[in-house]
Amino acid sequence: MRVDHKARQGVIDYWRIAVISVWLSAGASLVFAASPASAPFQPATAGYQYIFPRDHGSHPTYRTEWWYYTGHLRTKDGRSFGFELTFFRRGIPPEDVTTLPSKWSVKDLYLAHFAVTDINGKRFHFSEKLSREGLGKAGADESKLRVWIDDWRAEAATDLPGVHTLVARDGTHALSLTLQPAKPLVAHGAAGISKKGKEVGQASHYYSFTRLATNGTLTIDGESFDVNGISWMDHEFGSGDLGADQVGWDWFSIQLEDNSELMLYRMRLKDGSSDLASSGTIVFSDGRSHHMEVTEFQIESTGTWTSYESKATYPATWRLK
Repeated sequence: MRVDHKARQGVIDYWRIAVISVWLSAGASLVFAASPASAPFQPATAGYQYIFPRDHGSHPTYRTEWWYYTGHLRTKDGRSFGFELTFFRRGIPPEDVTTLPSKWSVKDLYLAHFAVTDINGKRFHFSEKLSREGLGKAGADESKLRVWIDDWRAEAATDLPGVHTLVARDGTHALSLTLQPAKPLVAHGAAGISKKGKEVGQASHYYSFTRLATNGTLTIDGESFDVNGISWMDHEFGSGDLGADQVGWDWFSIQLEDNSELMLYRMRLKDGSSDLASSGTIVFSDGRSHHMEVTEFQIESTGTWTSYESKATYPATWRLK
């Protein structure tokens, strides 16, 4: 069984992005959320119809969007690694863009996070990038999968439909990977939306490639390894935010040995309980999927971690039922 976990919670304030990352031995955890949405951005509402490859690309009418890759890799001699490469786009309300028509105008902010774990060597490395779109430093194609900051990128080849390419480098750490879907993509939620709260628009459009056959090269401290393994990709976009009574978002992706997968998330409330909007998806070995309501599973926090920097405390271990 392979498990990735992300807990998303924080603030974006145009030029200031707070991100806390916790890497677990089996995957990655990223803390991320948004400040209140503005009226100019389109809410995620029921009835959305996905059209691909268009929907692999950017959706600038929605305020927040991310392309999120995590994976588990091995060398031929059995050495194990984990990786994460994620790109975020955050739209700026038009009334706050005061520098048009300058090419340096900030209409979108882009954030990227790159992390690798050497499980056997007990080494971990992460780095982040933050950039405006101006003059091609960062961006995302609106018609296909292509998102980048500087020389970090995620894209789908036009001559090899479905094949994803990931590239990132930070000093003596790097990855260059090719990912091929082993199963069809899965849209989460019901009626085209994944609900995150009770308010209209407090939702996202969200799909995943839950099993991607992966191979390529991973470099840690200047030492390169030929690797292969299995990855998971999320793409999510919307304009909603955490509700006033919500304090966090715990997310899990689980790849099981019988070729099935499980995605679960819970929106944590101030009293420690789970919001009724929490849900999940089970993907069967043949690619069929089933949407799970919050009544069909339980997520219990069994331990916490406290940040040395902010002193904030986060869930760190869980029991799933």
